[in-house]
Amino acid sequence: MERREGDGGSSGDLPSGDGPVSPALRSVLSAMPTPALACDPETHAIRAANSPAVSLLDREPAALRVLDLSTLTAAGTTVDGDSVDTAIDRARTADGDAGTVAVETEAVDGDESRQRLELTPRLSTVDGDEWLIVGVTDVTDRLRAESQLRSQLRVTEAIASTLPGALFECTANGTLHRWNDQFAADTGYEGRELSSTELTSLFVESGPDRGSDAVGASVTEMLRRVYRDGDIADREVTLLTRAGERVAYRLTLGPITDGDEVVGAIGIGEDVTATSLREERLAVLTRVLRHNFRNDLNVVTGFTERAIEATDDPQRAAELDRVVDTAERLLRVGETARKVERLLADRPDPQPLDLRETVAEAIASLPRDPRERAEIHVDVPGGVTVTAIGYLAEALAELVDNAIRHNDTEHPRVEISAAELPSESWTSLVVDDDGPGIPPAERAVLTGEETPLDHASGLGLWYVSWIVGASGGTLNITESSDGGSRIEIELKTSETG
Repeated sequence: MERREGDGGSSGDLPSGDGPVSPALRSVLSAMPTPALACDPETHAIRAANSPAVSLLDREPAALRVLDLSTLTAAGTTVDGDSVDTAIDRARTADGDAGTVAVETEAVDGDESRQRLELTPRLSTVDGDEWLIVGVTDVTDRLRAESQLRSQLRVTEAIASTLPGALFECTANGTLHRWNDQFAADTGYEGRELSSTELTSLFVESGPDRGSDAVGASVTEMLRRVYRDGDIADREVTLLTRAGERVAYRLTLGPITDGDEVVGAIGIGEDVTATSLREERLAVLTRVLRHNFRNDLNVVTGFTERAIEATDDPQRAAELDRVVDTAERLLRVGETARKVERLLADRPDPQPLDLRETVAEAIASLPRDPRERAEIHVDVPGGVTVTAIGYLAEALAELVDNAIRHNDTEHPRVEISAAELPSESWTSLVVDDDGPGIPPAERAVLTGEETPLDHASGLGLWYVSWIVGASGGTLNITESSDGGSRIEIELKTSETG
């Protein structure tokens, strides 16, 4: 009984077929775990293929045996445009030091995709006959991955060179690995000098008596947070340049991960010397002006009130009352300026806030006179938690206080209500009053249409807008049903609520 190849015995899994292939050659091919072809050394005609080759090339053994290495490829040439036969002859060797030939296969059965193969030819003598044994490796996926990686690297390099700030990468032990030109310029070091430099050596570490958020705060602690906890660390630090100059520097570090392991850190830096200097000068200017402003207005108010008591002229008394009202309004502007300065200096992060408690805190903080004069109705359900900065109560107090002060009725009405929106991810908080409404110039704070000649008269609405913006919310002003103002604040509903 004739035995078919693949049924067992020494022939292994080599496909059967006609042709001058000895059992010894079949045995050699069957023993090879990777795709291999046995070819005529002169014509490169394919005489036999093992099962891995048949599977890889997706052709029947009989179909392979009518091909040669040239006709197996897409155009009879290598990917470099050389003749396949010439490239094979150049690459084949009998001393084991074989070269490779890169080719693309023809599409099979209407499949438009092509395989990228590497052919490794070796001359071998089997049972007295010389054969060209060709190893076949599918490198399609590898080349595709390499192409994607090169594309990603090009994008990364483009980002690094385009980014106006400094960008750098640290290894797992905190030494510099790569950086863009801006980082080198900021530090004052040449590229070769930065290579393998410890990041911490470029910054002034904070002393034991300095807080963790102070300028010059510990970069070591920032790296510890990144590598140990996988957190993003952002802080103003002090860069020490090659020339010994100390530079105010905004530094952000984040983790580079491989699965659950942090294998490095990515950093973004910016020289904030000009910004810090400007903020310092503005802060000094604001404090001086506010101090003198308050003291001088207190003098104006005191003398004006004495003049009111001393006059018998009703018209003169009314005019002096207006002076006092104006002075008190300016004092409130100065107080709001103090609050704004504190807000800008703190740079608080949003946090979960109980909305009902926040509204109660806002009402309790109102001065006694406007609080007792007005009718304040609150309709805020319990259990509603929003994401906002801790200044939200001050923003609400500012809105309610303004609604009362600008309402000439004997008992101004203010309603504060809240409801979770249908999306369930946002909460609406509304302050509704029956006053004269907010003038268009004041509303321009929200639309960006404020001009030097048509602008808001105070800081109150600016302050509220900045608090809402820092909380990630939105602010909208419309007219209430009573003709007054309806101010709606939308805030994200906290997931912890």
